[in-house]
Amino acid sequence: MDHRTRLTPCLPLPVLVLLGCLPCLLLGFPFGPALQLDATPRTTVLFDGLLGYNRFSGSALDYSTLLLEEEAGLLYAGAREAVYALDTSNISSPRTNHSIKWPATAEQKRQCLSKGRDNQTECYNHIRFLQRLNETHLYACGTHAFKPLCAYLDVEQFRLSRFEDGRDRCPYDPAKGYTGLLVDGDMFSASQYEFRSTSDVRRNFPFPLLKTEEAPTRWLMEADFVGSALLKESVNSSIGDDDKIYFFFTEKNQEQMPYSSQTRVARVARVCRGDIGGQRTLQRRWTSFLKARLLCSIPDYELQLNVLRSVALLEAADARDSVFYGVFGLEWKNVKASAVCQYSLADIQKAFDGPFMENQDSKWREFTGKVPQPRPGSCITNQHRALLINSSRDLPDNVLTFVRRHPLMATPVLPLRGRPLVFKRSINYSKISVLPVAAVDGVVYNMLFICTDEGWLHRAVELGDHVHIIEELQLFSEPQQIYSMVISQAQRSIYLSSQSGVVQVPLATCERYASCFDCVFARDPFCGWDGRMCADVSLHTNRSSLIQDIEAGKKGCPSYTGDGSAVHRSRTVMAGDDVLLQCELHSNLATPLWTLNGRDLQGYGLGSGYRVGTDGLLIIGARPKQSGSYDCFSQENGLRVPVRRYTVRIQAPVLPSPGPSDLTEPPEEFLPRPLHPSSSPSEQPQASPPAPLPPGPESLAYRHMEALYVSLVAVLGGLCLVLTVILLYVSFCTRGGAASPTRKYSQQGGLVAAATERKRSSHLELKTVSSHCNGRTDGRTSRRGTGAAEDGSLLQIVPGEGGQLGSPGSDRAPPPAPPLPMPPPLPSTDFANGLSATLPSVLRKMNGNNYVLLRQVETETTSPLYHSFTEELNRILEKRKHTQLSDVETDESSV
Repeated sequence: MDHRTRLTPCLPLPVLVLLGCLPCLLLGFPFGPALQLDATPRTTVLFDGLLGYNRFSGSALDYSTLLLEEEAGLLYAGAREAVYALDTSNISSPRTNHSIKWPATAEQKRQCLSKGRDNQTECYNHIRFLQRLNETHLYACGTHAFKPLCAYLDVEQFRLSRFEDGRDRCPYDPAKGYTGLLVDGDMFSASQYEFRSTSDVRRNFPFPLLKTEEAPTRWLMEADFVGSALLKESVNSSIGDDDKIYFFFTEKNQEQMPYSSQTRVARVARVCRGDIGGQRTLQRRWTSFLKARLLCSIPDYELQLNVLRSVALLEAADARDSVFYGVFGLEWKNVKASAVCQYSLADIQKAFDGPFMENQDSKWREFTGKVPQPRPGSCITNQHRALLINSSRDLPDNVLTFVRRHPLMATPVLPLRGRPLVFKRSINYSKISVLPVAAVDGVVYNMLFICTDEGWLHRAVELGDHVHIIEELQLFSEPQQIYSMVISQAQRSIYLSSQSGVVQVPLATCERYASCFDCVFARDPFCGWDGRMCADVSLHTNRSSLIQDIEAGKKGCPSYTGDGSAVHRSRTVMAGDDVLLQCELHSNLATPLWTLNGRDLQGYGLGSGYRVGTDGLLIIGARPKQSGSYDCFSQENGLRVPVRRYTVRIQAPVLPSPGPSDLTEPPEEFLPRPLHPSSSPSEQPQASPPAPLPPGPESLAYRHMEALYVSLVAVLGGLCLVLTVILLYVSFCTRGGAASPTRKYSQQGGLVAAATERKRSSHLELKTVSSHCNGRTDGRTSRRGTGAAEDGSLLQIVPGEGGQLGSPGSDRAPPPAPPLPMPPPLPSTDFANGLSATLPSVLRKMNGNNYVLLRQVETETTSPLYHSFTEELNRILEKRKHTQLSDVETDESSV
């Protein structure tokens, strides 16, 4: 059956081309090199590979808040109906850990249930606020089964001493966004309180209590708060300025934006610490509340990340030089993408000093009228005091009325360099912390610790205008969100809380890097090579002897003069076998390079006899001329490091003598060439593979389909998510009809075409092979393969059968195609591990050092395809029985 007939039930080709090209046209193609899209972590550390970590898991769940006190060596953790005090040196130690039970009363839980709340998650006392109040007490607030309650916690006796109503200080819902801080006994908080539909920014105590205005212009629209920070701008201020408190949140979009599909927008708001409200206008309301929009976008491609998820402050010696880091995401729930944008306090102040917005006819427009003096929304400064305005209660009514109606600024706050610092596809960042670290050369680098919504931690270093992700750590065996994160420089640890407990992770694990090049390639400011091992920089008093290169990641290590560091192996196999030479790279940014007898292997197409992947080199149908010394190098940062060396000997097959039972002669094409009686074994001509059969209708159909896909890839111009889904859908449909085994398997990997030329068999039987074949015994083969059976069952390809590969028949209904994502996908770009954008069939699986092979159209000009051949080789291996020479001693089998 012609393949065009089998495509008919799916989607017409013009529709496929239009759907595939539309996202690329909307977003632009390609992305410029200025922004590294989809930054790749250099190494991936799974849960079982974590080093030096400690865990605490008490009887409670949902560890939502953390409070670190370095001097006391204590980490306070607020959980569901409990508060814990943990030893910072080892949170797992039970000797100094204390706990307080603080459950909601049975009556309050009953009332919570009567309101229709969930007894499994909501009708408990979730601790949302926990901070130091004074030298003797902490102040804590909890949801208390939808009736917030606050308490004073005696640190010395570690008990709750006094309770207060928390309805104005803590959210009633544990899922509502919330932020709060204590400043010299003053409590500032922001959330949606009680059952109100309007969020507030409040000063809770001492008197006077302040809040945001509701009418006539609502200052906040369904705001979801993620963080707050105090900046002491009064210190050494030339204008006698006041300290300010900044709040970060996402709220409902009120403006006329070019991105009409966006319903949410990220904001930063500020209030003056000395604000006490107005005398007649704005009584018990903020007189200094202003808010501005935070932009985090890729300017040239109209890609706007408008949901703020977390914020971190990098405070400078002078508060005016401080920098904020924000984690942004998309508001679409079915698409994952994250970015980290960086903002200077100077740019935020410039926005608050700029023009105002005005609400006219329910639409926000820039205010063009005269602004009263002194400037509305500003803190009390020397200029105000010269006008006998010593507090906010002395401000004129016209100034306060203007503030009441114009809380929004017209100028948005742009990120530094006008674009994100890092962008990540297929992942949702949820928390961020920043720590300055001094490298060996004395240069201070900002280390970023970024958490994902599935419990992974990314350790990254800021390098000028971009970020290098050193590693990604799987902190939990099961995916779970991280609620809070604090860093202890004294303990050189980072503490993270989640639903199940608290985990303590070292700031760096330098011992993980086994060689000088591995240590330098990591570009970790915490680590340096001391000549014997990768050591912690802080533990060395003489740092001049340490080797470290943060900027380039390639200088300092001695050059290799030989292959002494490479692992040596030997292989002896029969001619015609497929040989896999393993060379798995531990770095996601490294690419493999193979040499034969000191010369680089050129070309990896079907005709070359070689295929290269992330786990090794596959020799297809080995021939005696392919014997020799194979070296595998890891290429990273412009350097090549030897990893493996193989000595491969390929022996010609030994022919059995014919017996009396041989009644028929095999076809001439399968007979080996006779040895010349006068020639020595070394002078015998090598057996050549049989000549290929003339192309039949099925071969022509396969070539036509190959040309169709190549032309389709040329039209699209790059890889994007929608195109990948469409190709998967078309791939499934093309396998739905009857096809020969050669065509069906060539669509999966492309290896059978060469195998068919060597062995003409009308029946091809494939079996799965244990992962021990390639030396991998940790159970990760199935995760990195392209679809091998995991239960060891027999897989067959029978000529003329339809259905999926390995299915017993063609009567099984195919699964429905996945739905197309609503938002436009992100344009394709070069992969950081060496994959070219011309390979539209390769996608990187996040949080893992692996790739998934979808489809490849091979030509003589295509680039090497780096993927795992382990499972692909296993499918065709069992058909060929190895005939091992009895007089040859080898240390390994061919596969």
